Amino acid sequence: MGLTRRIIPCLDLKAGRVVKGVNFEGLRDAGDPVELAARYNEQGADEVVFLDIAASKDNRATMIDVIGRAADQLFLPLTVGGGIRTVKDIQDILRAGADKVSLNTSAVKTPDVITEGARLFGNQCIVLAEDVRRNYEMQDGVTPVYLEDGRVCWYEVVIYGGSTRTGIDAVSWAQDSVKRGAGEILLTSMETDGVKTGYDLEITAEISGNIDVPVIASGGVGTLEHFYDGFVKGKADACLAASVFHYGEMTIRSVKEYLASRGVPVRL
Repeated sequence: MGLTRRIIPCLDLKAGRVVKGVNFEGLRDAGDPVELAARYNEQGADEVVFLDIAASKDNRATMIDVIGRAADQLFLPLTVGGGIRTVKDIQDILRAGADKVSLNTSAVKTPDVITEGARLFGNQCIVLAEDVRRNYEMQDGVTPVYLEDGRVCWYEVVIYGGSTRTGIDAVSWAQDSVKRGAGEILLTSMETDGVKTGYDLEITAEISGNIDVPVIASGGVGTLEHFYDGFVKGKADACLAASVFHYGEMTIRSVKEYLASRGVPVRL
């Protein structure tokens, strides 16, 4: 399988605390972000992602403080997303101690933020966070994806935490973002987020096969085998998870040992 595959815990933040829900709703507290990140650091995480899910101007100061505290304690790459709208926002987050920024809604609304961010800070700093939903109403100009159950759909990009449809084809948007300078795609399927039935392998494989930058699978882990499927069937370069780690259902170490036993190259 070549390159080492990465396991990435994701911490959704609201008002400086880690929260977790299902399909982005029904949020409950999961702890202090710096304490959790430090635990994942010890367990052997390859990276950590912080997503400010209630990002607004008044939350920005909280986020900067959290990034600074985390960066002081962590010895692994830190990606930060949520409410990053401008190149100035990107600069502020990177200066606070993040290694990469994750752009979602702002990238769709003003794609130049990808281009400018990549030009100023390097492609390796710009992650496109792509949230997608299945759309069974086929139309011209979209990429058909054939599901395991025999149905065909296309995947539509959604923004504002999955609440707003855009009419944009997910595969085309991934390709366009890479041309603009995105160095990585963080792909989350709204159908699978938080429900623990596994990653959406069809769209993960489709996007992985159509771009030449790493794809991070996100949304839906419930078992060790789901990680394996994300890499083998989904062709992902990294697998991201949240609740299974936050609530102690499994550790980064146990996931990596399982993957290694099945022939997936990981850093132990």
